[in-house]
Amino acid sequence: MQPLIDNARTFGQRPEEFAGHAEGQSPEVLFITCSDSRVVPALITGARPGQLFELRTAGNIVPPHEGERPCSEAATIEYAVEVLGVTDIVVCGHSHCGAVGALVRGDDLSAVPAVRDWLAHAADAPKPCDPSDPTVAEAVQHHVLAQLLRLRSYPCVEQRLTDGRLRTHGWYYEVHTGVVRAHHADTDTFETL
Repeated sequence: MQPLIDNARTFGQRPEEFAGHAEGQSPEVLFITCSDSRVVPALITGARPGQLFELRTAGNIVPPHEGERPCSEAATIEYAVEVLGVTDIVVCGHSHCGAVGALVRGDDLSAVPAVRDWLAHAADAPKPCDPSDPTVAEAVQHHVLAQLLRLRSYPCVEQRLTDGRLRTHGWYYEVHTGVVRAHHADTDTFETL
């Protein structure tokens, strides 16, 4: 913890680098990814403050749109699309994903009931794959595509996709190599960027 504290102490000593942020934000991309500490969107993309609007959830899960039941994920998506006017949404899954791995393996999650209930409520079963594969690559890639489809249940997303003001992208990040693969709809494959 101490190195983090030390950096935080010196971080604010360069106010000239941050003064413009007080005027607001205008990110072009909503980046939806896992809460996993090995996945750092700004590091992966090289984004500077103000360029990415981030939504991080366990397993990069996009819950179904339920208009009568507000949730922070839906609020973040709606705000990004309707207020900030993002033009792109990236759903980025990653290798070695604990959430997808737990679903694939059918792990007993009774010791973590909030995690169990989140995964059961918010995720479709991922495509079966070799449960002994620690990367769970195929299952994660299938999961990313399922979350992209889930985004279409949000009226604001569907409307902007239909009228061409929004694009969606499926990415797969390998935590052990740093390689990013993007889904190509024409071949239905994830290929290195």
